[in-house]
Amino acid sequence: MLNTRQPVLRNFWYAALPVAKLDEGPKPFRLLGQDIVLFLDAAGQPAALEDRCCHRTAKLSKGWIRNGHIVCGYHGWEYDGTGKLVNIPQFPFEQAVPDARARSFHAKARYGYVWVCLGEPIDDIPDLPYEDDLTFRRIHQFDELWRCSALRMMENSFDNAHFAFVHKGTFGDIDQPKPEKYELIETHYGFVADTIVPVRNPPQAARITGTSEPWTRRKMRNAWFMPFCRTMDMEYPSGLRHVIFNSATPVDDGSIQLIQILYRNDREEDCSTEELIAWDKAIIEEDRGILESTDPDAIVDMGRKLEMHMPSDRPGMLMRKRLNALLEAHGEHEVPR
Repeated sequence: MLNTRQPVLRNFWYAALPVAKLDEGPKPFRLLGQDIVLFLDAAGQPAALEDRCCHRTAKLSKGWIRNGHIVCGYHGWEYDGTGKLVNIPQFPFEQAVPDARARSFHAKARYGYVWVCLGEPIDDIPDLPYEDDLTFRRIHQFDELWRCSALRMMENSFDNAHFAFVHKGTFGDIDQPKPEKYELIETHYGFVADTIVPVRNPPQAARITGTSEPWTRRKMRNAWFMPFCRTMDMEYPSGLRHVIFNSATPVDDGSIQLIQILYRNDREEDCSTEELIAWDKAIIEEDRGILESTDPDAIVDMGRKLEMHMPSDRPGMLMRKRLNALLEAHGEHEVPR
């Protein structure tokens, strides 16, 4: 599925950049092939505009912020958070500013990130109950560019069959390639997938899992939020919960900005932020190595191109079915390469 050719995907929210990065000034970002600029408006809230000045098309992200307005670095034209042109410094004081504007997009802050919707939202940002649960702490793990498609990333997130192979260097056991079964429950936002997975527990993972035993088990509840967000709630026998949230934000057809947030029901002195980031980073780099070798044109409509599937691919098949239904409901059809 080539994301930029599916207009309905513009009507969802995507995590872009940490809000804190906007304290430094305006930041460029590309979402679904659209170049935008992100900044904090006069109320200190995120704003998103097309990254071009309506004067000579210079990138607004090359400018700066003044009193919550973005100033073009070419001729100093100034826009507010809605994109309205509010000042042309070359005009005399008595001359009215033309009724012109830069195209604006929906933007808001949630979970420490700026979220953007290019069209009219048909659903809200995923609700994460851990955010308001005082027994959990939130850790920003990373946000980085990956050379793979958003759907490939989502499929991989629910694919237990790759554990033994891709993650043989961390928690996977190559001698046990058969994955556990998922129980799938469809929801209005996607689906929930429940399973229990035995995993290796090397010494460097002892404080992650809460046990020094060489093996442990994960009770996993994975939730998929259409189109490209998910949570993976892992509960260990120790009672520790390790909850990963991802937004596979589509930059264009062949790349994503992958955001990862971690929620933990423990304290810094129990397991440090550095340990948690290092452990998950080792695992995610294993995923990245294989995902960046895949074809970004992940097919949704299985009638258009043959891809072979195993019984363990049920979550991915359901994901494709729901996305294809979404495209059809909005009068769109997947465009083959």
